[in-house]
Formats: sequence, structure tokens, C-alpha cells
Amino acid sequence: MPIVAQSTETTDWVSRFADEVIEESERRAPGKPVVVASGLSPSGPIHLGNLREVMTPHLVADEIRRRGYQVRHLISWDDYDRYRKVPAGVPGVDETWAEHIGKPLTSVPAPKGSPHPNWAEHFKAAMIESLAELGVEFDGISQTEQYTSGVYREQILHAMKHRGDIDAILAQYRTKKAPAKKQQQKPVDEAELEAAEGSGAAAEDDGSSGSAGYFPYKPYCGNCEKDLTTVTSYDDDSTELTYSCTACGFSETVRLNEFNRGKLVWKVDWPMRWAYEGVIFEPSGVDHSSPGSSFQVGGQIVGIFGGRQPIGPMYAFVGISGMAKMSSSKGGVPTPADALKIMEPQLLRWLYARRKPNQSFKVAFDQEIQRLYDEWDRLEAKVADGTALPADAAAHSRAVRTASGELPRTPRPLPYRTLASVADITAGHEDQALRILSDLDPANPLTSLDEVRPRYDKAEAWINTHVPADQRTIVRDEPDTELLKSLDEQARESLRLLLDGLADNWSLDGLTHLVYGVPKVQAGFSADATPKELPPEIKTAQRSFFALLYRLLVSRDTGPRLPTLLLAVGQERVRHLLGA
Repeated sequence: MPIVAQSTETTDWVSRFADEVIEESERRAPGKPVVVASGLSPSGPIHLGNLREVMTPHLVADEIRRRGYQVRHLISWDDYDRYRKVPAGVPGVDETWAEHIGKPLTSVPAPKGSPHPNWAEHFKAAMIESLAELGVEFDGISQTEQYTSGVYREQILHAMKHRGDIDAILAQYRTKKAPAKKQQQKPVDEAELEAAEGSGAAAEDDGSSGSAGYFPYKPYCGNCEKDLTTVTSYDDDSTELTYSCTACGFSETVRLNEFNRGKLVWKVDWPMRWAYEGVIFEPSGVDHSSPGSSFQVGGQIVGIFGGRQPIGPMYAFVGISGMAKMSSSKGGVPTPADALKIMEPQLLRWLYARRKPNQSFKVAFDQEIQRLYDEWDRLEAKVADGTALPADAAAHSRAVRTASGELPRTPRPLPYRTLASVADITAGHEDQALRILSDLDPANPLTSLDEVRPRYDKAEAWINTHVPADQRTIVRDEPDTELLKSLDEQARESLRLLLDGLADNWSLDGLTHLVYGVPKVQAGFSADATPKELPPEIKTAQRSFFALLYRLLVSRDTGPRLPTLLLAVGQERVRHLLGA
């Protein structure tokens, strides 16, 4: 028996599922590695909704590994699924790809310019790279390789022999489909990203077509490679199978015990794999709560293959905020790679770890990302000083490390919003960025931008790809003389107070104290007075003062945090623009 590490992480959902999975694995397969599974279809960009299909079992598997058990996290690449449609917004793809509909994904050409050999490998590659950055360990299984090499031959023959039993189970759920209702499409930034049933095969038939009866197996045509085929006869003893293709008119007779160009239909394929791989834990989307879903039906069909249905939660959808502003998406849905361009892997892991699978959440691509980072940094501080709640500390631990070790991190994680402001103002000039960031804390200045990487690079990418041009910060070249001439004596005095204090307060903390303190001093209070000691109108005076500074510096009423902006502009230029 493995040595079980005593974990303090007993109050979070991951630990509870780990307890159940270990117990179930010892009951079903004592002494063997625990098997958890995910399924992904590389039919197009694999988005952040699909990522929950991977992160849920990953987090559970990782907790089990921490306790000393052997675990296999299988990711079945459903690359032998049929190509169902040409996805919109994919670079290098045009309407000519429609001619490949019905072929296996591995038989469809990759988008133009791709270095990968086919459609499936093109989209798998991006996901594999993202999973590596996220610290997800897995055993990948290509269903194309499994089927075409004959690995599942015995399972296919078994399914064909028991096709009557399978048909009887499916018949319980077959109903006439109601006419589809037209729905107004949500904007992408409001839409929920959901993974379709298991492999994206929700629209696939269950194999019931054909006048010769029910067959749970679909051959791919030997002429056109498409699955628009109908089995017209099958002999159990000889395994002789005849099919015809409605796409090209081709027909042939083959021996199924030698034939490797076809697959079980999805509602049979999935439970077959549960039994074949001995899967103990696999989550599924909330769409599986409905009668007749692949997961519900599979729970009955798996018994035909001598297996049992995995345990696992139904997971809720993942939402996106700010996607409409994505300049690179061209109408597509965001992928893990898109998210990892603007956030560190720890933050993305945390979003999936801190919410129970049945709780929905949003991944932010808009200004909300700054608030998320502030929340994350506060949690880091609480964990460091031991004041974090147990569940929060557990989610943090799962975000920053796996059983294999800690994920690479930014050596000096300055606030994301500060880094974004600096990247915005300096517009790619690294020497200027280093100057400003060094002034944040003169007692402990940066010596290199590497100290704030990769967080700085993520913040810069967010500014460049998700902040509209009209919201970018452009510092004035010359003073706004008209505005300066129009100021009353009180406004002029506020500028004098600020300019007089610049030299002695030239740091992030010092300038924060200064800009908030000027309206207090003007009203007769100490610059150190707390909000409780001040009348409400001081806040109004501060807002007016801030708006004046923004207009004089960047010709807008708002902008980056003023202390950061002042550091970015530099003392000499600030004095010039404020009319010194």
C-alpha cells in the first residue's frame, strides 16, 4: 500500500473527490494505478470550456499522486471522429474544406500554412503546448491509432454480436425530435463555453439507420473516406460485412475481423473505452443530466463490455468576459493558449481549482483581469502569513504546484495593473519600463525586467491585444495652455502643492500619499488624515483633482493609476505639462 501523506487540504472539493476515487479504485481494481480520463475532440480550436474537461480530473489525479498513489490521467484525442463542419474564423481555412465533411479528422488537411500533417494534429498541438505550460501530466491516446491498428477489434466484434442488446437500450431513449427553435446568438463575451458530449459528437447518430437492422459500427468509405455509409448486411460467424456509401455510391464487402477503417458510434464507443481502460473517474458536462445523453446511456451500455460507469461530477459551463474586444479572435472562441498569453498559468489553474465543478465561472479578458490578479495577490499574501482559510489555501496550493513540483513563477510579482499601466505608457520601450518600475521602490530597485517576467509580458500582451485603441494612454507632448489659463486659484494651488512634493515623494507609495493628500491639505486637514477623519466632500475634491491631472497629462478624464502615470511620465516632463 502507498504511504498516504497527511494533507491539510481536507476541506476542498478536490480532496473529497480524491477520497472517493481512491476508495472506488481499491474496490474495482485493487493494487492497480488509479485511472482518470478526459476526452477532447480536435475538430477545431479547443476552448476554455473544454479545458474544464481536463482540469477537473487533473486536479483530482494530482491530489491522489500527492498521497503516494500511482495515477494515469488519460486524454483520449477523438481524432477519428468525423469532420462535421467548417468552423468559422479559423485562419487558413476557406469554404473548400467543406468537401472533407464526413472524413476522419486525421484525414482532413491542416489549415493553410500549418506545419502539422492534418487537421487533428494542428489543433492538438496548441492544446498540448498549453497543457504543458499548465503543468498537466497525461497519457495521450489517439483514437485514430487505436482503431486503425486494430486495438479495439475484439470490442467491435463484441458490440456487433450484442447489437440487439445495445439497440434495446438505445430504443428506450429514442424520441421524435421537436422542430428546432431559433435562438438569438449570444455575443461571444457573454456566451458560455461548453464541451459537447464527450467528443463533440452530439450530432452523431447512434447507428440505427439502415433497412438491414441496427449496427453500432460505422465504416469509413474505402473510396471517398467519408462515413456516409450504411451497413447492408453482417454475418456474425464469418464477420463478413457489406456496406454502401451514399456520398459516392461505392460499396464493398469486408471481413470485420481484419478491417480497421471504421469506428463504433459515439454512444457505444465511449462506454467501450470506459471498460477497456478501466476508467474510475471522468467528469462530464451538465448536458449529460438529461435522459438519453451519452453519459446516461453509456452507464447501461458499459455493462455489455463487462465494465462499470466511472464516477465523476457534472461540470458547469465556463463563461468569458471581454471576448468581444479580442483583436486576434476573428469571431472565434478563446482557447487556453489565448488565456495564457495574458495570464500566468497559476492564475488560470486557480480559476478552475477554486470553484466546485458544478459552479460556473468566467475567465476575464477585459478589465476584470486586473481585479482577479488583485484577488490572487491578496490570497498569496494570506497564504504567506498563514491567515488564509483552509479551502483557499488548498486552491492556492493546487494552482502553484503539482505533485511533480512548483510551476515556474515571476520572481518579483508586482501588481498586474501596475505592470499593465507601465506597458501601456511605454509602448514597448523596455528601457523606459525598467526606469519606471525601478522608481516604484527606490530602496529596492529592479535591475532587470526579467525579475517581473513572465507577469510583465502577460500584462503587456493584454494591453496590446485586449485594450481598444481609444482606451490606450498617450501622454501629451506639450502643456494644455488653454486649460492651464482657465484654472481658478484653488486648482492652481493644488498643482503647486503637487509639484512642491514631487522630489521628496518620488516612489509609488510616496506619490500615492501625495496625490491623495493634496485635497486634504487644501481643505485644512493633515495629509495623513484617514477617511474616517474626513468629511465626505474630500472624496469629491480628490476626484476633481485626479480628473484635472488626467486632462493635463493625457487629455482624458481617466487613465492608469496616477502614481504609476506620474512615475512613467517622469519628474521633468510632469513639471513641464503641469505648467511649472
